[in-house]
Amino acid sequence: MSAIFTSLSPPPPPPIISFTEMATSISELHQAHAYMLKTGLFQQPFAASRLMTAAATSSIDSLSYAHTIFTQTPQPNTYMYNTLIRGYATSPTPNVALFLFLKLLCDDQDLLPDKYTYTFVLKACACLCRVKHGKQIHGCVIKNGLSWDVYICNTLLHMYAKCGCFEVARHMLDRMPNRDVVSWNAVLSVYVEMGFVDLAFDFFSEMPVKNLESWNFMLSGYANSGLLDEARRVFDEMSVKDVVSWNALITGYANSGRYNEVLELFDDMQRARVKPNNHTLVTLLSACAGIGALEQGKWVHAYMDRNGIEVNGFLATALVDMYSKCGCIEKAVEVFDSASRKDVSTWNAMITGFSVHGFGEQALKVFSEMVENGFKPNDVTFVSLLSACSRAGLLFESHEIFGNMFSIYGIKPKIEHYGCLVDLLGRFGLLKEAEELVEKMPQKDVLIIWESLLSACRNHGNVELAEHISGKLLELNPQDNAGYVQLSNIHASKGRWSDVVDIRRKMREKLVSKKPGGSVIEVDGVVHEFLAGEGMI
Repeated sequence: MSAIFTSLSPPPPPPIISFTEMATSISELHQAHAYMLKTGLFQQPFAASRLMTAAATSSIDSLSYAHTIFTQTPQPNTYMYNTLIRGYATSPTPNVALFLFLKLLCDDQDLLPDKYTYTFVLKACACLCRVKHGKQIHGCVIKNGLSWDVYICNTLLHMYAKCGCFEVARHMLDRMPNRDVVSWNAVLSVYVEMGFVDLAFDFFSEMPVKNLESWNFMLSGYANSGLLDEARRVFDEMSVKDVVSWNALITGYANSGRYNEVLELFDDMQRARVKPNNHTLVTLLSACAGIGALEQGKWVHAYMDRNGIEVNGFLATALVDMYSKCGCIEKAVEVFDSASRKDVSTWNAMITGFSVHGFGEQALKVFSEMVENGFKPNDVTFVSLLSACSRAGLLFESHEIFGNMFSIYGIKPKIEHYGCLVDLLGRFGLLKEAEELVEKMPQKDVLIIWESLLSACRNHGNVELAEHISGKLLELNPQDNAGYVQLSNIHASKGRWSDVVDIRRKMREKLVSKKPGGSVIEVDGVVHEFLAGEGMI
């Protein structure tokens, strides 16, 4: 009897299908594709759909290749349409999902969209904020008898809310016969995403049932808006917390520069036995970098080693950045060289590290290696390079890099790039050239650039140009103290004390005060902050 059932069971899929589903590179997908074409297996919809799914949904990021497979398939089925529509719905080009949906309706008369099709294409409408198209698809949903399918309704709620039609979304929510907590979260998430935290809290308070995701939405909303007291209150009220909850609050503190609270919160997270993920570790390393907390940074690195966490991508970038900013450039280089996978941000972090430590030649060498390894530099890369040249006094190299930005790499210089070059020209005393460069900038009213040039005038004792630039600064912002202070210091260095007194008097009349300097220092793992003028306790 078992032999009869065995003979009736479907044959196992060809081994090439398993190979396709486990592919980790585009070249492996190409090999599978070639094999299927050679053996005729590609003509079978199942095999073609598995190949396309692997390309569209894997971490390889080859959606365009998946589309190519789709166009080469003789008779694509609904599953293939759905896979590609879903891929494009969450991609940088969600409008392609709408074209595919239209093709399904018009070109393939034998195929009909199912509930998954509608769910995916409505997500594309939400991303594009195209409520007109969303309403038309809503009409198709009603026409096909799926108007109260809970999954489609939840997606419709999110789409209407994302397009700003909150009244429509609320009316639909109230009429739903089978609404669940996901339905409420579909609207709540949009309130939070758009920064309407007060409306979000009112909606949150009205919810009959809340799950962990609901609480996390509310917590993230407050944290992302910088309302950390409110975020902490929500966090403390939560009966259950997961790593997302901890990350939301930790990120909120980090974004507000409250790095000591970040470290304290991570200690609490450890005591609560919640395992941090990569996002937690990156945020923690950024906090350590921000205040120079080297010992805590080393502890995080050791934690990663103990738990077998691979150092690559964002983690490698965060580690390189932390060690560089904490003064351990040798350790930063060690992490960089041993990283299993680097991206552009990792290369940028290493270039920035050398820049901060004044190693301009090494920064240029890393840049050359970056280009040789096939990585395309971005505008951040050139800010780091020009900063490195400025600190190392590499005038010729900086001009060459500045010129190559657009001519070779197609990157238009921004204010930051102009600022680096102005700073370098100022260091060399080429004040006239620096002023001419500032005048050529697309934006001529950037205070920090003029302040940099004014500082160079002070260093080289050019009183005449300093007075002109100070006037420019005060014209742009009468309450800015930099123009007054720098000009006062220049007069003082020349012994022109009556001019110093006159400037200080003008500052008092305009209620302009000099901001006190400050610094932080780590002692025995504890970070202390000091401000100029503070007394001893």
